Amino acid sequence: MGVLLPILLALLASVLGGLYFLGAFRQRRPGEPPLDRGPIPWLGHVLEFRRDTAMFLERMKRKHGDIFTIQLGGLYFTFLMDPLSFGTVVKEARAKLDFTKFAEQLVQKVFGYHSMENDHKFLQMSSNKHLMGDGLVVMTQAMMSNLQNLMLHSVGTKHDINKTWNEDGLFNYSYNIVFRAGYLALFGNETPKSPGSLEKAKEVDREESQELFREFRKYDQLFPNLAYGVLPPGEKREAERLKRLFWNMLSVQKMKTKDNISGWVREQQQLREEHGMEDFMQNRYMFLLLWASQGNTGPAAFWLLLYLMKHPEAMKAVQGEVEEVLKETDQEVKHGGPLIDLTRDMLLKTPILDSAVEETLRLIAAPVLTRAVLQDMSLRMSDGNEYRIREGDRVALFPYTAVHIDPEVHPDPLTFKYDRFLTPEGGKKTDFYKGGKKLKYYNMPWGAGITMCPGRFFATNELKQFVFLMLTYFDFELKNPEEKIPDIDIKRWGFGSMQPTKDIQFRYRLRF
Repeated sequence: MGVLLPILLALLASVLGGLYFLGAFRQRRPGEPPLDRGPIPWLGHVLEFRRDTAMFLERMKRKHGDIFTIQLGGLYFTFLMDPLSFGTVVKEARAKLDFTKFAEQLVQKVFGYHSMENDHKFLQMSSNKHLMGDGLVVMTQAMMSNLQNLMLHSVGTKHDINKTWNEDGLFNYSYNIVFRAGYLALFGNETPKSPGSLEKAKEVDREESQELFREFRKYDQLFPNLAYGVLPPGEKREAERLKRLFWNMLSVQKMKTKDNISGWVREQQQLREEHGMEDFMQNRYMFLLLWASQGNTGPAAFWLLLYLMKHPEAMKAVQGEVEEVLKETDQEVKHGGPLIDLTRDMLLKTPILDSAVEETLRLIAAPVLTRAVLQDMSLRMSDGNEYRIREGDRVALFPYTAVHIDPEVHPDPLTFKYDRFLTPEGGKKTDFYKGGKKLKYYNMPWGAGITMCPGRFFATNELKQFVFLMLTYFDFELKNPEEKIPDIDIKRWGFGSMQPTKDIQFRYRLRF
């Protein structure tokens, strides 16, 4: 017994130490939000959170109120569910709440990319230069040229004489076209020198981008489980294969052979080269840029087009606006005529389409906005209560349930209303209320504050250009007009634009 006692005590100390490390003994301190550690040591609530984030957070809100702390995989997350209090997180100094630490961990896990110092700052500066203002004019033109190549390459050829119907899944078609055009606009085109002519170079662009999209979709379907680190062995091997494939397809060496590379991509590559980053790590960053820029816009294009098809009054209003914009610029779409030139200035004259885009994003964009707590701090709620938050924890917002589908903010919140974000005079509506108080954050598909998506203007233009060309050049309809709008895939909560649980078939043909 004399020998066993020290062993048993050591074992007990080890078990207790392990449980302490796993967070089993964390207690709520005075002034802190309600604490809910969950049923499983260390894992906490992560299984239920992953199963259905929206439903879980609503359950926690009913149980604890507008602020609570939960354990997820060894980390403690404090969720704010009151949109009137979002400003206390969005506006907090980076010395206390920082996005970059969390983001760097995620991109290392998912893309194998190791961030350099001030990575996010450089990206923000480059995005402001090339994806906004005058830079957006150039990008809009590049996007239009590539959309025309993918969607209208047969116009004016012998292949457009027979206007036969084509059938496809609407999600596959929308995602395919927008992804490929966006990729070509950002990462460049085949130079005519190699295949011998501009038309052959455009054909190479169509073939290469099609292969890229096909492989990207495989990775995209693995992404949620990859981000959570729960891929089974076979899928983990497939994810690694796909990463190596993209590192090769998007390599800086191949990029240097392209024409029309966007200033955004070129500047990001040159900056990392100047800072001594090796080529293999630059290749990984190129894959990260591709996913960040194109992983959400295609799915959003699907939902936008589907909502318009399912709501004839919305389709009629947007169609009328599109025709009016063309009329104002003296452009006529006719057989044998030139393709329309859709500019950034034209896209600024579409308030109805803008509202339809914003309404679509309200319904289908569901990011979890997360900040790392860098020092002990307090959060002041809109009701005046103040809560202490511990260093090392995370603070998170989930705008989808907190504001996007809150019936007090957006009446009949699950119904698509194309004019929800229009004033009676036809301008942009920004007055939304909760508890009698005006909300600053009434729709947050792009995030908020300094971490708001820097490419949001380019992404919005991508959506609008795609819909503009569909309405102008094509007849299209659902194969079964009575088919219900598919549910969203709840496995993708927290990762931006949601995707449908199944595709919906449609048919389309060139009108002219």
